Amino acid sequence: MTHELKLLFNTLKNWQQLGKKAVFVSVVDLDGSSYRRPGVRMLIGEDGEYAGAVSGGCVESEIERQAQSVFRSNKPKIITYDGRYRIGCEGVIHVLIEPVELSDELLNAFNNQLESRKPFQMDSFFYSEVGEYDDVGSVLRINGADYPLNPNFKRNETAGQKCFSQTFEPLFQLFIFGAEHDAVQLSLAAKLLGWEVTVVASPEESKSCDYFPGAAALITPSFDDIDTSAIDEQTAVVLMTHSFNKDVQYLMALKDINPAYIGLLGSVNRRERVISMLLEQVPDLPLEFIEQINGPAGINIGAENAAEISISILAEILSVVRKQKPVALREKVGAIHE
Repeated sequence: MTHELKLLFNTLKNWQQLGKKAVFVSVVDLDGSSYRRPGVRMLIGEDGEYAGAVSGGCVESEIERQAQSVFRSNKPKIITYDGRYRIGCEGVIHVLIEPVELSDELLNAFNNQLESRKPFQMDSFFYSEVGEYDDVGSVLRINGADYPLNPNFKRNETAGQKCFSQTFEPLFQLFIFGAEHDAVQLSLAAKLLGWEVTVVASPEESKSCDYFPGAAALITPSFDDIDTSAIDEQTAVVLMTHSFNKDVQYLMALKDINPAYIGLLGSVNRRERVISMLLEQVPDLPLEFIEQINGPAGINIGAENAAEISISILAEILSVVRKQKPVALREKVGAIHE
């Protein structure tokens, strides 16, 4: 969700510089089931341009139609969309449409929070009843300060409003150790998920960051100079160097961190050999660290080439981070999003 909000804010900043008005759209409540859960958001420009989406594409045209009154009156509104009669989603979504203008103070606080890799919150105040209201809107909450998205928003604390509160975690990161062709495919696929990708290569690597279109950075530290301070609980690590010695040396550098995921490319036998070599170098290596190493990295989808292997690896990372056991949805008991 954080990367989606970053995209919306960056887009809105550009629109504001062009003098283009916009409304901010938030799904704030749900009765039943839908394509996306509450907390998904989008922008609609006065010229009809979209940024983001709140569904697979079936709801947006109706929201754009409803947004026209907000552009005319500058007054927020609550609408509902009943997918049971239109698209078969078996649910009713409640949508807040509000005028939006991001202040410099909000953008600075937002960007600083992303840089510091700390969570923040957004509260959206709304009513269950459809209609136009002066006192509904969204507020970004960062380090005890409130930043309304609509400068005219003032909450009515005595009106019995509902509040949809959402916590945004730091942007998810992927550190890829290795600079071969399969790292290119993995970085591209991860970028599509909105992850911040860093490729770590050995000092003798001649490639530039341009070789990895999905990566934000390419770094080439020596093994003794690897800085792991940026690797936190919102970070996945994948080792794909195609070298036993490099994998071992990178794991030695990573042994004191606790990322969300560590994956090791290669077979089960290769994993056991890497761990054996690692224990020769670090005999007192904690068992918890060894158990963190997922190898072979990925889930079994019959992947053959680098692009397919990337999907397999990313699927396993998501399943680990979200504590889900991979299973065909047709075999899942209960709602999809449960």
